[in-house]
Amino acid sequence: MPFDKVAEPLLALPRGSKRLIAAVIDCALCALTVWLAYYLRLGFFVSLAGRPSVAVALSITLALPAFYVTGLYRMAFRRAGAEIIPAAALACAAYGLGYMTIITAYAFDNIPRTVGIIQPILLFLAVCAVRLLASYVLGGQLQRRLKSRPEKRVLIYGAGSSGRQLAAAMGTSRESRVIGFIDDDQSLLGTRVNGLAVYSPDQVTNLVAREQVTDVLLALPSATRQRRNEIIRSLRGLPVSLRTLPGLMDLAHGRVHASDLRELTIEDLLGRDPVAMAPEAVKDRIEGRTVLVTGAGGSIGSELCRQIVAAQPALILLLETSEYALYAIHRTLSDASDVEIIPLLGSVTDRRRLGEIMAAWSPDIVFHAAAYKHVPLVEHNLLEGLRNNAIGTRCLAEAAIAAGVKDFILVSTDKAVRPTNVMGATKRLAELILQGLSAERSGPRFSMVRFGNVLGSSGSVVPLFREQIRQGGPVTITHRDITRYFMTIPEAAQLVVQASAMAKGGEVFVLDMGEPVRIFDLARNLIELSGLTVRSDSEPDGDIEIVTVGLRPGEKLYEELLIGENPMATPHPRIMMATEHFLPWPRLRARLDELERCHEAGDVVGARSVLRELVPEFQPASRIVDYVAERQASAFPADPGRDLASEALSVPLRQQAY
Repeated sequence: MPFDKVAEPLLALPRGSKRLIAAVIDCALCALTVWLAYYLRLGFFVSLAGRPSVAVALSITLALPAFYVTGLYRMAFRRAGAEIIPAAALACAAYGLGYMTIITAYAFDNIPRTVGIIQPILLFLAVCAVRLLASYVLGGQLQRRLKSRPEKRVLIYGAGSSGRQLAAAMGTSRESRVIGFIDDDQSLLGTRVNGLAVYSPDQVTNLVAREQVTDVLLALPSATRQRRNEIIRSLRGLPVSLRTLPGLMDLAHGRVHASDLRELTIEDLLGRDPVAMAPEAVKDRIEGRTVLVTGAGGSIGSELCRQIVAAQPALILLLETSEYALYAIHRTLSDASDVEIIPLLGSVTDRRRLGEIMAAWSPDIVFHAAAYKHVPLVEHNLLEGLRNNAIGTRCLAEAAIAAGVKDFILVSTDKAVRPTNVMGATKRLAELILQGLSAERSGPRFSMVRFGNVLGSSGSVVPLFREQIRQGGPVTITHRDITRYFMTIPEAAQLVVQASAMAKGGEVFVLDMGEPVRIFDLARNLIELSGLTVRSDSEPDGDIEIVTVGLRPGEKLYEELLIGENPMATPHPRIMMATEHFLPWPRLRARLDELERCHEAGDVVGARSVLRELVPEFQPASRIVDYVAERQASAFPADPGRDLASEALSVPLRQQAY
């Protein structure tokens, strides 16, 4: 700001220099107020040369000592406030008494006596005004006020009713100024809506540059996800921030208003509309039944609970290991529904606890969402990932069989398909457990639901990228070519509930998720849609750099959804079903017993070897990096070169018949 360039040197001057400047200003004020006093007395302006100069000289001679003695020059200009008024009044009163006395007593020619009365009053007003103005400028109040003026210059994309409501809501804003509308409707081009011009989408680039537009607001609540994505792509690369109105149904039901803007999320970039579910089929399966949800406080588990409660079960049991997560979801559900809700602390690996819960409430349906899912963390804590994801699934499934549960649905992952990491392998083993039990034709209808990365879930890249962008970067990715399938949390939860309505036993349900998203493109889109630019070799002046840090232990470049080929259709057009190979339960049970013995013994090498045997498509992308095992290996001075990876691979893998 130009005020900063002026203020900073002035404030840096020595105190003596500042007082000298104040005295010079007061001398100018003395001359000015004498001139104005003459005008007020005579009705016309006079020259200060000649006799009026005596009045000016006398004013300066008396004013400066009076101001000094009364302490007016000891008050800092930039901190002057209301206290300057009594101080200036005292100084000007002392000065005015002397000035008026001299002018009246000596009766100078061409100096009206009333000047001696009027001028001190004017000087008092001038002294106060100048010092308050200096305080306003030098003290930063002016800068702060200027900064509070509208800095956002906005274009609204969509001149329909929502766009007009949005423009009207922003009309009184001190923070934003609406420049105009953008609309595809040819009949509106060149017209004015609510006093604002309507422009063609082809004019956006020029408008942004000419009008210094900072924000584009999408007011298209009824547009399809595909259309919104097309618009977003057309705006990429412009130095603007994008925000959007909520969906049409939210507006229609009064849950939000046209002024309720939100930041664009990656959901707006998926290039497909959310998958619609069949609520009636879901309600028929859940209504009036007792439902148990494991991992109820997690990202998927909590949304799953919301979907289930909406279907009006007789009772819902929430099983969770995290006390806070259980408290949070229980409170949320209790505030929004009159369904009976039972919060239960406990682990799916605790057979006794599971047996007590099953015996006490005899649930009809079990949704198993409890799992460790962070790939590197599970890789570094192999036995715990194995215990929770695979052994826990076995414990829960056997408890469900004993309790007469009718339906059992496992929340699985695309990382279970040809896994390169322990997390994916343990989830595939969990699937194999349920497939093997289902083939026994006794007990619940076991089914699995497999989907890709869930936006906004714990560990998702999207919140990480947004935080990195807010901090000024860099945005970190593991590989420029890495791709992932994405879906929303509500989609994931709905898919799980929908699968429970279609399950016959042993199926793996997969959502048709469209094309995978390249993570590099995702990072770039989030940067550009925040109104920033990507820094690169070709754009060295960009705002945010994207840095490649290398693949993490167990991480794949791309994910798959199916192990086999030719998935079968289901009654839902966007949900596929796969029937995949599995181990006969008697053989699987024996190896699971061995796996549990390895866990109890802390045998990381043996556990991974058995895991590779049970999941032959598991091809580890890294050596064993379990923290405890590595620490233990380093404690053997006689064998400092112990290679855990070689030990694991040296154990022969027995091929099982499928």
